[in-house]
Amino acid sequence: HYEQKIKFLFMQIGINALAAIKQPRTGVEEYVYQLIKNLTMLPETREHRFLLYLPAKILGKDYRKENLFDFSLPSNFEIKFLRWPLPFLWTQLRLAWEMWRRPPEILFIPVHVLPFFHPRKSIVVIHGLEYEYYPQYYSFWRYLYLRWSTKRALKKAQRIIAISENTKKDLIKLYKGQADKIEVIYHGAEFLRQLSENEKQKNWLNFFAIKKPYILYLGRIENKKNIQGILTAYLILKEEYKIPHQLVLAGARGYGYKNLKLLINNLSEKRHLEIKELGYVDEEKKWQLLIGADAFLFPSFYEGFGLPILEAQRAGLPVVTSSVSALPEIAGEGALLVNPEKQEEIALAVKRIIDEPALRDKLKKLGFENLKKFSWRKCARQTWQLMKNL
Repeated sequence: HYEQKIKFLFMQIGINALAAIKQPRTGVEEYVYQLIKNLTMLPETREHRFLLYLPAKILGKDYRKENLFDFSLPSNFEIKFLRWPLPFLWTQLRLAWEMWRRPPEILFIPVHVLPFFHPRKSIVVIHGLEYEYYPQYYSFWRYLYLRWSTKRALKKAQRIIAISENTKKDLIKLYKGQADKIEVIYHGAEFLRQLSENEKQKNWLNFFAIKKPYILYLGRIENKKNIQGILTAYLILKEEYKIPHQLVLAGARGYGYKNLKLLINNLSEKRHLEIKELGYVDEEKKWQLLIGADAFLFPSFYEGFGLPILEAQRAGLPVVTSSVSALPEIAGEGALLVNPEKQEEIALAVKRIIDEPALRDKLKKLGFENLKKFSWRKCARQTWQLMKNL
């Protein structure tokens, strides 16, 4: 009798939590990390049990069981390590085997790959279909895998979370997805934290030899982010408009990096452009870079969301981004929108921000207003509501 009552009152939710502990933590990883962190803070989740599935192999790296997350897990959140000898197929096979043997009532997959075996009540998050629009920026096998796994999730999962209205439209248009099966839940935007006195003394601009004024790009250094277009626009800004600014590129290496690095070196050496490529930067360095910049460039060819735009707006930074995919939806009115294929248009938008103080102030205010739509707590609460409704 009591066991029946407990089963009625408490749900057991399984989450593939691997992305939350991956480093460096970029867009998708930040989403999974923030979602789990904020789910732990919701009063309404405290009466239910959450299983965070992770590969047991991570304990052999620099991790210890007690420091996998830099926030405290409440007692109803349990890490469940699953042993698997191979460096791949952990989700499709090992997690699938766990679902066959000991399925939770609900399985939540935050990164589009649904295991072969899964509970009937499964929720999968789709982060974008950029590979359908720009397949040339993916390896052949990566493209096939993304297409197969996304289509399968759309068919097999009971609910789909799309991270923007644009992604939902793409799922319906390209894959004939059912509109009533797809829920749009936005990412959040982390509040700009105050730097400690110790952090303020660490002047990362001097450390990286960055001189003000500068223009900033933050994201992966890869072809689909339109890095080549950014470099060409910067060349126009320097040679035609004679701006004094450096260009700072901060982000991990992505697809096509080798050729982009050759182009960066060529422009720096032969055209004497002041380009600083920093690689991946942690939170402390990132916020110092954002606060010190004059403009933020993010003219990507396609984005399912565009989290760096919100980070720039949080820092009060004027944004130039693309007029395509989900970017206008996420940026709102707090950005200048450009055609990512037209480098002259990108350059002119940056020049306007540099030359027009009133425009800078307007974009800053509209950016702060736009941020009111986005909250990690709201994201977690809407996700929990979807779980509960199943």
